[in-house]
Amino acid sequence: MQELTTVELRPEAGEGLADSSSFSPPVVVTRPTRTQSATPLRHRLPAAASQLLRAGMRMLGEEADHGRLLLFSPVFLGAGSAVWFLAASDFSLVASLLCLSAVTVAVLIASRSRAAVRATLLALSLVVCGMVTAQFESRRASTVILDSSVTTTVTGRVERREGDGRGRWRYILAVTGTKAPELKRRPERITAIARGADAAFEIGDIITGRARLTPPAGPALPELNDFSFGAYFDGIGANGFFYGAPTKVDAQAGPQAARSTAETLLEGLYRLRSGIGDRIRSILPGDTGAFAAALVTDERRAISNETTEALRQSGLAHIIAISGLNMALSAGIFFVGFRMLLSLFPGIAEAYPTKKIAAAGALIAVTAYFLISGFAVSAERAFIMMAIMLVAVFFDRPSISLRNVALSALVIVVISPSEVLGPSFQMSFAATLALVSGYQLWKDRRVRENAFLKLPIIRPFVTVAGFFGGIFLTSLIGGFSTALFSIEHFHRLTAYGLPANLATMPIISFIIMPAGLLAMLLMPFGLDVLPWKVVGFGLDLVIAVAKTVSGWDGNIDVGRLPAWYFAVAVAGFLLLTLLRTRLRHVGTSIIAVATLILLLLPGPRPPDLVISEDGSLVAIVEAAAMASNRERPPDFIFDQWQRALVLPRHDPPKMLDGPAIPPEGEDRRVRLSRDQQNEARTAMRAATAGGDANRFSCVKKAWCTSRLANGQVVTVIDNAAYLGPACDAADIVVTSVRLRFNSCRSGATLFTGETLRRTGSIELRFTDAGLEVATAFDALSRPWMRHRAYDWRSNSFTESGLANVSDSGE
Repeated sequence: MQELTTVELRPEAGEGLADSSSFSPPVVVTRPTRTQSATPLRHRLPAAASQLLRAGMRMLGEEADHGRLLLFSPVFLGAGSAVWFLAASDFSLVASLLCLSAVTVAVLIASRSRAAVRATLLALSLVVCGMVTAQFESRRASTVILDSSVTTTVTGRVERREGDGRGRWRYILAVTGTKAPELKRRPERITAIARGADAAFEIGDIITGRARLTPPAGPALPELNDFSFGAYFDGIGANGFFYGAPTKVDAQAGPQAARSTAETLLEGLYRLRSGIGDRIRSILPGDTGAFAAALVTDERRAISNETTEALRQSGLAHIIAISGLNMALSAGIFFVGFRMLLSLFPGIAEAYPTKKIAAAGALIAVTAYFLISGFAVSAERAFIMMAIMLVAVFFDRPSISLRNVALSALVIVVISPSEVLGPSFQMSFAATLALVSGYQLWKDRRVRENAFLKLPIIRPFVTVAGFFGGIFLTSLIGGFSTALFSIEHFHRLTAYGLPANLATMPIISFIIMPAGLLAMLLMPFGLDVLPWKVVGFGLDLVIAVAKTVSGWDGNIDVGRLPAWYFAVAVAGFLLLTLLRTRLRHVGTSIIAVATLILLLLPGPRPPDLVISEDGSLVAIVEAAAMASNRERPPDFIFDQWQRALVLPRHDPPKMLDGPAIPPEGEDRRVRLSRDQQNEARTAMRAATAGGDANRFSCVKKAWCTSRLANGQVVTVIDNAAYLGPACDAADIVVTSVRLRFNSCRSGATLFTGETLRRTGSIELRFTDAGLEVATAFDALSRPWMRHRAYDWRSNSFTESGLANVSDSGE
């Protein structure tokens, strides 16, 4: 206990203080007092909170003074776009515009003295503006998506092409007609794979052939990626393949001209891009040539699945994408090389600003690179970023800054708001934000002079250590910054990406990119063979590293993240990278607390049964494996199931010897006789009783059945003739056939090709309250979902349900 010492002055009795002769010595009085530690906690907390609030407001003011609030403008704009795209239904465009006008007026009339209110209104206006830009992009796209799978004769004009190195070509066709049957609601543009042709068709050729067309795939499971969303904004209405080789409509005619000048210029770029890819692959065979072509033109289909998977598992797949690494290396090499070349001429170096001239040359080089790269989002972002950095050199401004990143993000969000939800946009900007933010922290650090490091004999070692240290930090920061988005979109992490990048970055920086740039400059003169051979040597080393690292089995399957965690973690990441004061540690705290909650709280219960959106693939989910109704399930869907549910093992069905009734190849609409129905019903029940629990027993091309651990029986039929026996023998029946009814007379739950087309993929969970059904789509009101509600019979969109079954075939 501290003591408070006071001094009291006491006059003598009967005398005033004015008489100093009679003034007595002061008397020291000691009184106990409360210390701060003895103050009750309830009294100290408000003071601490007030002090913390004042510190926070002071740091916010410092952030505003440094222009950091401007960096959040693309965040709010992109958030508005994401809200609109993720909403259950469309918003009225008129209402959105009125709301935007009202908020804008509020920002203009808000008092400048109330900065917090003004900033809040400005953020709200950016959110509303993002919603409006998303609506405009959706209306501008207006892509017609095929409603259901169909086989028809397609005639179309080749707009783009890409080979896969195995004699197959993927064409993007502008459809000019269909027949047998003629589609009432045909897509304007499709992708189709052709094989067997003697030579590839040229861009502009009109080709025709019998083709199987399917709509773009929806989510493989609820909450997974909807591929029809990306196809809608890419203008692709269907995917498919030709039966046999298509033919040219007029064998003597040359390529047909495009409909507009803009399309003519665009197709000219695609011809140039295709020619460059063919040239590279003619010099470098196999995966090496395909890899080199992908680095220049972004044509990746020719790379084998083995090499692609090795690059993905080793964390080197980002090398294939034309992104910041490729653009930065090409621009940097050209900039430094051109400036060194100009410095060889003293007259030019003294009379002209060689740095700005070199920046202009590098800008031209990266623009040419972007034009032949296929306009991918990663390339678009990297080009805008590099262009801003090089233009900054013209005005003697800092090249590497978060403001440049924000400007490039603003441009992309305004032009293509739909990219905000894509992994390419999110991962490329996450890596760029983290690297630029880390660079600025490194640049602003306090440096202590060390005379030892400046010794001539030590300097080479310091330089080498600095180079590899930079690669280490770049790889580490890039890996950590994209990990969250890799889990969200691909449900896996790569454990050995750091050593793989450390091994390959010197090869890419000193061998592949310089030789590749030289080869591109010499290509018009036909002198590019030797540089491409050097590139091939470097790429062979990269592929060898990728295959070695992928053999270490470093993939970590994580599974689906809760929606709340991704949103909260992204908010924390943005605060961490965009702020400069200690407020950025609020972002670190948010990520740490959210991750801790995620680890401590029990995860969502996995489904008991999953069904694909077309009903052809069904899997029973167990603790360590999935048992499907297919011996070799389609990789595209099943791989997504395995990653999302973290179940790598597959239990194939037990195949039975019984013949299919009716025989294979007979009409699916054929009706069974009563004896055939009884025989099929008996066979299903025998297979269920004699088979293993949670394991399908199948008759090929006919039916599959299984008894679940809870006693429920699920049956999958490939032929609608077995519907009656299946409904009688099972509790859940699944068929890919598009029937005109949606329930069994027996009371069994029925999922058909028609109902699944409207709901998308399905997850089933058995609970005490009954069967819980989770669907990929709750409503079909969004533009990229609307094709699922189309009825070709009435040529209209309908939301009405199907009639209940009146006769199940008995």
